[in-house]
Amino acid sequence: PAVAGLCGLALALPSLAGAQVIEIGKLETNAKPGCPAKPCFAVSRTTGYQAKVGTTRGLMTVPKDGRIVAWTIALGKPGKKQIDFFNSKLGGESQAQLTILDPKRKLRSRAVGQGEPVKLAPYFGTTPQIPLAKSIPVKKGQVIGLSVPTWAPALATGLGSDTSWRASREKGQCDDTQGQTAQLQPNQLAQYYCLYRTARLTYSATLITTPDKAPSTTQQTPSTKKKNT
Repeated sequence: PAVAGLCGLALALPSLAGAQVIEIGKLETNAKPGCPAKPCFAVSRTTGYQAKVGTTRGLMTVPKDGRIVAWTIALGKPGKKQIDFFNSKLGGESQAQLTILDPKRKLRSRAVGQGEPVKLAPYFGTTPQIPLAKSIPVKKGQVIGLSVPTWAPALATGLGSDTSWRASREKGQCDDTQGQTAQLQPNQLAQYYCLYRTARLTYSATLITTPDKAPSTTQQTPSTKKKNT
């Protein structure tokens, strides 16, 4: 009887919907950076996000409210001469950070959150998952971008024409890969006019969603009418 009573109590308790762990922009096996191939392509001095892969759009769009706790980046392994070239032309050693974007009209997005910058050279040739020192709150519909203040060998090229990414460059800047356009300041607004086809930014972000609240168990007491006697 005691066991039956405990089982009955367990069945009576409300069920809680736990948080989900979602990898936003999960990388495909063919999304490998080209370095040290020649030419060695790299993301340079901009903030970008993947616009489309095949028939899938919105890869980097946050599906539910929650917090970003880590990010993953697949990195090529450039040679010494390639590293020296990029360092001298693009403002220094390779680094990157996550930027949370709030999309606006006319391809504009505002930076509403950011992770700390990470130096990437120790991870060249690998795919590290990097935990954030402080998780970033995000809302459904926001976009996870990758900000590169210098350069990063995190670009897979030679893919289909149905694969493309956008950069925080305005009209007329699409061929200028050395000018600084990365969103590095809070609340900064930028236009993502430039679309680059046949290429994939090789990063993703780990989201832990906000748990759903338990359904209310409050029971309404039926109203009673007082009879006249």
